[in-house]
Amino acid sequence: MSKLTGWWKNRSSAEKVELYCRWSCHLFILIEIMSFGLLPVAVEAPKRPVVALALFLLVCGHSVVCGVVYSRAMDWAVGRRERPARLSAAITVLTAVFAVTVLALRAYGALSEPSVAPQLVGGVVGFGSGALVMCLPSVRQMRFIGPVFAGGTGLVVLALGLSAGEALGYVVGVLISSVFFSLACGFTIWLIKTVWELDRSREAQSQLAVAEERLRFGRDLHDVMGRNLAVIALKSELAVQLARRERPEAVYQMIEVQRIAQESQREVRDVVRGYREADLAVELEGARGVLSAAGMDCRVDFEAGRALPSEVQSALGWVVREATTNVLRHGDAQSCVIRLTAPDAGAVTLVVENDGAPECPAGPPGSGLAGLRERLAVLDGTLQAGPVAGGRFRLRAEIPSAHVQGLEVRA
Repeated sequence: MSKLTGWWKNRSSAEKVELYCRWSCHLFILIEIMSFGLLPVAVEAPKRPVVALALFLLVCGHSVVCGVVYSRAMDWAVGRRERPARLSAAITVLTAVFAVTVLALRAYGALSEPSVAPQLVGGVVGFGSGALVMCLPSVRQMRFIGPVFAGGTGLVVLALGLSAGEALGYVVGVLISSVFFSLACGFTIWLIKTVWELDRSREAQSQLAVAEERLRFGRDLHDVMGRNLAVIALKSELAVQLARRERPEAVYQMIEVQRIAQESQREVRDVVRGYREADLAVELEGARGVLSAAGMDCRVDFEAGRALPSEVQSALGWVVREATTNVLRHGDAQSCVIRLTAPDAGAVTLVVENDGAPECPAGPPGSGLAGLRERLAVLDGTLQAGPVAGGRFRLRAEIPSAHVQGLEVRA
């Protein structure tokens, strides 16, 4: 069963919306053929089989071209190819030719049933209008499609010598069908564009969060090392000049350089330690902010009475970081719960659970969870991760109470 449904469940929200819109538009091909291609066959075939066959083939060709336009237009909407300008011109010409052909057959009495013409013209022009709208870049251009097709149909009817009342009926019918299909297809393109823009925005937000952290680390390292390196360079240059003059002060300058270098090493270790040993409360709040910014409903159940030991904070902080990254990158999560619990005489447990987990993750497992297990193993801790009931994914980290003496946390 997982193989049958994985092709859908393993897709992102944007991919699901695009796939749904694609198949909905491709369904229009069958609807157009079944509704308007078979109409002349059913009505005209007994008396005028040649006319019925010609109209059937024209409707089939028109529907197939519309299907190609739907596909290319959606590819253009998400940036996979250029705008199908030639196809939009082709579907416009084909729609106009079909409408003129049917109206001419109606005017010269080549149709045994006059009511067939309004249905064919209204339906096929409506489908053609929808396909053309999907190829236009702005709403300002889209809104003219229906009136132009309706007005053009009315003029052709009058030019063929039909009555003004019949021309008005064609104008109203074509306008209604064109506006309906234009709204449906225009909304489809807008929906696909919006969903993919939101998906790209969420990915950009996660990348910006990583870039901001790198900039912070680089800024801290620059602040620590910039002044010390400048002093080391100056004192080294001074020691060189003194040594060339055989002055004994050169030794004292080099001793000072050695002292500053050792002090710089300690400061760099402090910076790295602060980067690696994250404060758990800060990490939880950061995870809440990042996931909320990505459009997820994130709830954090955490309340600390006394401070956690630094090694416990460091290990659990890295668990929160890695779990947040996995939620952003994998699956299609809409909600996430982060819960920290620690009974008075029990182990500390951190649980991160989210929905939208892929049933069969693709590719080999990453090294993130293995790294977390190594960090927790130093504290005799354990890590469990995997899917649970309801299509959710749960990551559970536990540290024995022996390493959290004096901890007072309430979930």
